Amino acid sequence: MRLKTAFLSIFSALFLGTTLGLAPQARAQAPGGMPPLPIDTAVRIGKLPNGLTYFIRHNEEPKGRAEFYIAQKVGSMQEEESQRGLAHFLEHIAFNGTKNFPGKGIINFLESIGASFGGNINAYTSFDKTVYTLMKIPVPRQSIIDSCILVLHDWSSFISLEDKEIDAERGVIEEEWRRSNSGDMRNMEKLLELAFPGNKYGQRLPIGTMDIVRNFPYQVLRDYYKKWYRPDLQALVIVGDVDVNYVEAQIKKIFADIPAPVGAAERVYVPVADNDKPIVGIVADKEATRNSVIISFKSDVTPAEARATLMGPLEDYVQSILTSMVAQRFNDIVKKPNAPFVNASVEFGPYLIAKTKDAATYGADFKEGQWDTALKGLVAEIVRIKKFGFTPAEFDRAKKEFLVSVKNTFNERNKRTSEAWANVYVDYFEDGGYLLDIPTYYQLNQGLAEQFPLEQINAAAQQFDLNKNVFIGLTSVEKPEVKLPSVEELIKKYEEYLKQEVEAPKNEVSNEKLIDKLPAKGKIVKEQKNAQFGTTIWTLSNGTKVYLKKTDYMEDEILLSGQRPGGYYNLSKATPLDLKILNSVPQVGGLGKFDESALEKALTGRLASLSTSVSGIEDNVSGSTTKEDLETMLQLLYLNFTGIRADKEAFQAWQERTISSIEARKANPLSFLADSVSRFLYPNTPERYPLTIDEVKSVNYDKVLQLFRSRFANARGFNFYFVGNIDEAKLRPLVEQYIASLPAQKVYTDKAQTSRVPQERLGTNSKEYSSPMATPMGIVIDALSVPSTYSQQELLTGAVLESILDQLYTKTIREDAGGAYSVGVQSEVERYPSVRSSVSVQFQTDPAKAVAMNELVFKGLDGIVKNGPSAEYFDKAVKNLKKAHGENLRKNQYWLAQIERFFSQGFDFVTNYDKVLDSVTPQAVQALTKKLYDSKDRTTILFRSSEVQDKK
Repeated sequence: MRLKTAFLSIFSALFLGTTLGLAPQARAQAPGGMPPLPIDTAVRIGKLPNGLTYFIRHNEEPKGRAEFYIAQKVGSMQEEESQRGLAHFLEHIAFNGTKNFPGKGIINFLESIGASFGGNINAYTSFDKTVYTLMKIPVPRQSIIDSCILVLHDWSSFISLEDKEIDAERGVIEEEWRRSNSGDMRNMEKLLELAFPGNKYGQRLPIGTMDIVRNFPYQVLRDYYKKWYRPDLQALVIVGDVDVNYVEAQIKKIFADIPAPVGAAERVYVPVADNDKPIVGIVADKEATRNSVIISFKSDVTPAEARATLMGPLEDYVQSILTSMVAQRFNDIVKKPNAPFVNASVEFGPYLIAKTKDAATYGADFKEGQWDTALKGLVAEIVRIKKFGFTPAEFDRAKKEFLVSVKNTFNERNKRTSEAWANVYVDYFEDGGYLLDIPTYYQLNQGLAEQFPLEQINAAAQQFDLNKNVFIGLTSVEKPEVKLPSVEELIKKYEEYLKQEVEAPKNEVSNEKLIDKLPAKGKIVKEQKNAQFGTTIWTLSNGTKVYLKKTDYMEDEILLSGQRPGGYYNLSKATPLDLKILNSVPQVGGLGKFDESALEKALTGRLASLSTSVSGIEDNVSGSTTKEDLETMLQLLYLNFTGIRADKEAFQAWQERTISSIEARKANPLSFLADSVSRFLYPNTPERYPLTIDEVKSVNYDKVLQLFRSRFANARGFNFYFVGNIDEAKLRPLVEQYIASLPAQKVYTDKAQTSRVPQERLGTNSKEYSSPMATPMGIVIDALSVPSTYSQQELLTGAVLESILDQLYTKTIREDAGGAYSVGVQSEVERYPSVRSSVSVQFQTDPAKAVAMNELVFKGLDGIVKNGPSAEYFDKAVKNLKKAHGENLRKNQYWLAQIERFFSQGFDFVTNYDKVLDSVTPQAVQALTKKLYDSKDRTTILFRSSEVQDKK
């Protein structure tokens, strides 16, 4: 969104040289006489003689790890017609052999030091950029840093592109296309063609066309690589626990053999034309699950040079404020019955996917067939903004939300991850703009919020011409009973609705307290210490307990978890339907005196959230907050126990949204599969089956509320766990005020009814399903289980097996057979209703290959049973688990789960993690595999689609 020059120049005069105190070296004049903003001195930016840009930053979050990225200013928009899909194909083939890392050398090297393919080794391609990412790489020695830089060097100019590797990858790309080529994706592809008439942007989805992917000559890919992968269009981004001087020296040394390009092709950013009359796209697909309308108001892009000045932060601030205020309005609408749409949003930024045109894009999802109602409702809000702008109350809430976000960024400035910084530098290289240090960023945005008036915000929101540079898009399911308009009819409706009368928004101020009258305080009656986990334990006067662990992993994060044995299997009067919706319906009414929308407004500017839920065998609490908003989170806790609010209108709105979602899901040919598999795996367990429309209509709202409230009416027996940067002295009185005061009876007798936990179908089972699909689809699901013991040893043996199978199937099913884009492997040790170890394998494939790929699953297991696991795979699995555990030890969420497991279940899976992992042997993995392979408790499910038969 390009802001009006007039008000920009007025505002810039208020700020230049005052708020920022710009350094003299930063005062080189940019367009319009505005100086560029100072660049963060913590990042070293340089350029080699060959044109290669580099960004290097020392950062120790996480310690001992580093990010190594190479970003290219090229993507699918650089493809010729005969190359469609090859930018993405090249990104894949880059992992299959380079000058210094032949074959799978890159992956093998990185996995040998604990990194995982997909998790730490990855890449992505978009319309205008391609980025390769080595993430959280352990860097205990310089030789690893050198090797990672050498990987980036090879990706830059020395990818091998061997014939056999290209042919092997064709099938992998097709499987990636298969899993994404849904009805909604096909609608999007058709919509882009209509949104960009005669423009390359409308015909360059990165996945490409399968005809080209299957058949392109090798040289066509090599031509793209040679033409576009070159140092003047590339940047290295290296951030982490590294010596900046050393990394810079190695970059200069290792990249010295890459010359500057001679006679290089011009990198052109394809312009997007303006339009006097609305452009319209109406698309439908029989398998589409999303019915939506979008309206884009196109505008010129703010030049990168201008965004490097104060205009950049100003534009971002205005867009953030507008997005927040529009979101507030849409949120209020969809929470009411008979809303014109199911949900709605606005986005300020690129016009759909284009880098060369901006837009304000309003979008709404609607109930099947109700495009007219949604269009009228969406246009009404656009007209309301155009005519009246926003109210002071809306502006105040949006500012609070904005300021709390930038304050949190400031508070966590020393804990920002290397990955976050690396992505900032990739975006800066690709798009330009500004690169402030966080204190300056914080100071500047505070000034913007303090001095920029609502009148100017409204001027920015109202600048768009609602008749020119407009695109209207409509996506729908294709059904005989769903009538869609013609292009002319849609334009006529749009023009008609632009003239509708709308009321001015009300200036609804929300400054009420969450709790008017505080409850009588309870007391901490006992305090204990646990050295093993570094926790303090408080026993409270109402029979609850609090466990707290202070950490410094984040500066301003406090997490809360609550747990008590119990759950919905103690609700004797609950029906299966009640259990299905027990954790969704009660929350729609809000808390205390606030309905859901009012509660959200009351919480504006506070980073505090809390939710309660009920599982089959537990009652649960989950929350997060900052040091400043700790009391707010505990007030929400108190209200969740004592003030679940009834709201019949909100419930009706929930019914309407849920029915719409279920109806839309029916168009997905795989929706029946999810339902069928649930019924097959869990017979006579209706609470696990998907909701139906008839069930939603029959929900007894009052009963469900009463059931949910009953689980929290008595707090006795609850244990609450706090982890984070906690000030114990400040927490103590808050715990006494809001937790020790929770209603609690003297006795709590409910137990975890573990015997009632559904048992997945045992025995030897095989089931096949089929359904017509536009894109041929096969799905393979294998599950094997065996009685076991619940221990860390068993869990880690299973984890090692999972990693080994992941590596094995990546090679045999993905790479050798071209049979899947990815193979999902999961190992578990389930405790209830009986302890069982299990492994499951699931993936999508060509239906013609489904049986053969399923055979490869069992061939892999059989190989481990007979010969043991590959020594290479075993070693990589153990190293990756150790790496992940080391990283987890610096995360609050990990410790929250571990202390809850220890104090509620008695299992310590932290203290001796490495020791237990080291005790896992290849023989133990082989033995577990044999038990699973020989087990009679195995299930195989195959889905193979059939061809769609058009009705005549």
